[in-house]
Amino acid sequence: MTNGWIDIKNTDMMLIMGGNPAENHPCGFKWAIEAKRTRNAKMIVVDPRFTRTAATSDLFLQIRAGADIAFLGGVLRYAIENNRIAKEYLVNYTNAAFIVKEGFKLPEDGLYSGFDGATQTYDRSSWNYEEGNDAGGEAPAHAAAHTAPSAAAAKSAGTTLGAAAVTPTPLPAMPPKVAYDLTLQHPRCVFQLLRQQYSRYTPEMVERITGIPKDQFLKAADLFTSVRKDGDMKKVATIMYAVGWTQHSFGTQIIRTAAILQLLLGNIGRAGGGVNALRGHSNIQGATDMGGIFDIWPGYLKVPNPTDVDLAAYLKRITPTPSKPAPWDSFNYWSNTPKFAVSYLKAMYGDAATKENDFAFDYMPKVDRNYSWTQIWDNMYRGSVKGMFAFGMNGVAIGPDSQKNIEALKKADWLVVGEIYPDETSEFWKSPGITPEEMKTINTTVYRLACAGFAEKDGSMTNSARWLQWKNVAVPPPGECRLDQDIVAQIFLKVRDLYQTQGGKFPDPILNLTWAYTNAQHPALGDLAKELNGKALADLTDPKTQVTIKRGQQLPGFAWLKDDGTTACGNWIYSGCWTEAGNQLSRRGTEDPSGQGIYQNWAWSWPANRRVLYNRASCDPSGKPYDATRKQVWWNESTQLWMGNDVPDFKPDSNPKDHMGPFIMNAEGVGRIFGPLGAFADGPFPEHYEPIESPVQNALHPNQSKNPVVKKLKTAADKYASPGDGFNIICTTYRLTEHYHYWTKNNRMNVQLVPEPFIEIPVELAAELGIKGNDKVKVTSARSYYVAKAFVTKRIKPMMIDGKKIYQIGIPIHQGYRGIQEDAGRDARTILNRLTPTVVDPNAFTPEFKGFLVKVEKA
Repeated sequence: MTNGWIDIKNTDMMLIMGGNPAENHPCGFKWAIEAKRTRNAKMIVVDPRFTRTAATSDLFLQIRAGADIAFLGGVLRYAIENNRIAKEYLVNYTNAAFIVKEGFKLPEDGLYSGFDGATQTYDRSSWNYEEGNDAGGEAPAHAAAHTAPSAAAAKSAGTTLGAAAVTPTPLPAMPPKVAYDLTLQHPRCVFQLLRQQYSRYTPEMVERITGIPKDQFLKAADLFTSVRKDGDMKKVATIMYAVGWTQHSFGTQIIRTAAILQLLLGNIGRAGGGVNALRGHSNIQGATDMGGIFDIWPGYLKVPNPTDVDLAAYLKRITPTPSKPAPWDSFNYWSNTPKFAVSYLKAMYGDAATKENDFAFDYMPKVDRNYSWTQIWDNMYRGSVKGMFAFGMNGVAIGPDSQKNIEALKKADWLVVGEIYPDETSEFWKSPGITPEEMKTINTTVYRLACAGFAEKDGSMTNSARWLQWKNVAVPPPGECRLDQDIVAQIFLKVRDLYQTQGGKFPDPILNLTWAYTNAQHPALGDLAKELNGKALADLTDPKTQVTIKRGQQLPGFAWLKDDGTTACGNWIYSGCWTEAGNQLSRRGTEDPSGQGIYQNWAWSWPANRRVLYNRASCDPSGKPYDATRKQVWWNESTQLWMGNDVPDFKPDSNPKDHMGPFIMNAEGVGRIFGPLGAFADGPFPEHYEPIESPVQNALHPNQSKNPVVKKLKTAADKYASPGDGFNIICTTYRLTEHYHYWTKNNRMNVQLVPEPFIEIPVELAAELGIKGNDKVKVTSARSYYVAKAFVTKRIKPMMIDGKKIYQIGIPIHQGYRGIQEDAGRDARTILNRLTPTVVDPNAFTPEFKGFLVKVEKA
């Protein structure tokens, strides 16, 4: 979330797509209702199903699953053509005026410049800015033509899903001085390229692709962009989404389209605005913050790769340098990357990390290929991954292609599961279809470790709004259950003992890892939070304020971090959460003088206890808030400082006259409408592509229907459907309010509320197939089948997609073959994700759960 849950109450307009917060985020959704009640805010809901969220909306549009970019692209076109844009914001706070390099090509045929079909990768060198000055509407005379890349160059652009080890060649840098045109008339300025890109997304094209009738689309586009009608800058709109956007083979680009729309309308950085991801789990934000993804360290630092021969090479590769028009300024806060990285290495290895040994940089693994979730399971299926630790993660059930995951575990040597209940992963060998005779042939050793439940341990959770909130233990763990950190700590200490006694090829990273917790066998999470916050390893003095932090003291925040080894910090974005003043996460102050729901003294929000990111963009270029009734920060001329109700997300003493960009985490200092160079694998602007399994060809470019850089996995288990094989119905998956993922199947009350699975089927499809409510239905994909009762509904209607009548069905994800047996004899106890394909987004590597093809028949 750029903003936060409570901030939604400040909005005038809501677009909710790819999410169903009334049912899946019911506590947070009250703020959307509050906006409607107190501000007369309007709500637009776009969803494949009529949901409880849709029932509260002012306008509901049913969309074909996977057609979101076409809809959003159409809204972009509408905003541009009807001059409903934030012109001043666009020119000063985005890269709309930046001029793109000669030779860059838009994807009228479905392909951007630089594509190599043999490798399914792009050479992204043409996705760059032109070097120069004020072009004043004229193309610079020195612009060079783009030459087609070689296959070798395309291969060097990055690794591919399932590929062997690849050493990527670094991309060219962005120019330090970018050519620009403040009139936005230059044919290669970002704004004109944006206009050209989405000129094809006409209302008629939107209808062909999405199934939304033209008149309904125009009504939605008019309503959402009405916040900028007649140049008004006071009103503000927000966009909310969840995994209905992320779980596609182009999920990242759906979110990008929303971000571009919000930049175009000037809604980023403002109270009631932003692009807000609705997290479906209590700590999923915290997991990614802490490096729970293979290609980042904690704090979103990039992992090293084999080209990083030493710390200097690594820091040079990952530390951006400014790239901006000459008269502008850029804070470029990621220029502090060396301070963040060295402090992280000191937190990892303490006294063993010295300047002489590159702060133990060589202890850290160098990632040479794709190790994303789907790839790990594919590697296990292929036999190269021999074992797995699965803590709080039911890998068999969450898919994709659960049957392939089961087959992969059959081939593993060992599996360790840490859970509060037996689940489908810990009992994969009992899945439906496995006979007692086959069970005897499965040689995987399974270790089941009983973990404490959430109420049986203390610690913090980081919610969607980036709030770190401390909670205390409610009851002690029963029996022999252990805390998660105790299990991890005791395994690590045993492994370290083995290295100490037996040696090994490279014991140094294990033997030198810091473990300075009060109780090594039972680390307190308070100790860990302090480690993440960071401390001084020498006396530090701020030259401006003359404030001194003594050696061993907790740091006040990440501004104190150094790259010389005098600070240690486990996660720079969490620095400030546990200072010398104590645990900031446990604060519960309810004062809110702004009335905006900022609550500066409730818990702690990263970064720097800031509640709305990029909030300098809530003011005009002179530093005056666009809306005085919702002012967050502002420039104080008398003190020559930025001040506000929120913590300014900006250089505090940067005078507006300096023309510093408010998007301080980008090297350009401005919001990226155009994503340069390596920002995205599949294009600097989003383009509509069909899901990997689609009932129609792409109406924009049928010869390049799918995302060209998406790779299909190619084991015997990986099968993909086409309409020609009889798979002609779109299936999407979703969650229920009454169940929390997979573990509430073990709670009697939840099971009584929804005791058995169902398949949501349109009335018209049911009539065609002779299916009535409660009839058993079999849904078959190219991979497997799923059997459950029919829920015949008017909530999903047939759609006309490019002249074809198309049906969609929906299935909740929660049931499986583990849990309370209240549904014994009524439920096939199969897992929904047996149906889903193993294809992923090429940027975030998220599987495509939300739109795939099936057959439906009466069982």
